[in-house]
Amino acid sequence: MKSLLKVRNIKTYEDVIKIKEAIAEHEGVVACEINKEKGEISIVYDNYFVSEDEFIGSVEELGYTVL
Repeated sequence: MKSLLKVRNIKTYEDVIKIKEAIAEHEGVVACEINKEKGEISIVYDNYFVSEDEFIGSVEELGYTVL
């Protein structure tokens, strides 16, 4: 599966690192790419292990707003 999440308030490189680490903690993640300028997170994953809602929850727990 592939998901594209729109996220507000990704401003710094540190934000990108925190989000990547939170996404990578989930089993089944194949790839994660973050475009800071567009505020987008592109995730390739095996939906047998993890769902898009789990990614949204992880990102929101860090204090970011997923649109």
